[in-house]
Amino acid sequence: MKIKKGDTVTIIAGNDKGKTGLIKKVFIKKNKVLVEGVNIKTEHNKPSNKNPDGGISKHEAPIDVSNVALVEPKTGKIVKIGYKFENDKKIRINRKTGTPV
Repeated sequence: MKIKKGDTVTIIAGNDKGKTGLIKKVFIKKNKVLVEGVNIKTEHNKPSNKNPDGGISKHEAPIDVSNVALVEPKTGKIVKIGYKFENDKKIRINRKTGTPV
């Protein structure tokens, strides 16, 4: 997976298309990411001892990695990511310009 926690991404497909946000968590085995402020779901909660009133709560749901694209911080444009080895370290690079991300 070429996207990591803390990256700024934009949504390229789905109901939230065009929104941008920061990645909060990455689910590697499920191939999904949790993006801040995107894919908000509503949950109805029954009253319980912990929450005697019950009510409606909203939370972010994971979105598939194929539906997000990395945004380069300098230019603000969508970039494709590649890998390059420098000094026995694997680094992420912008495929178009070759600069490190």
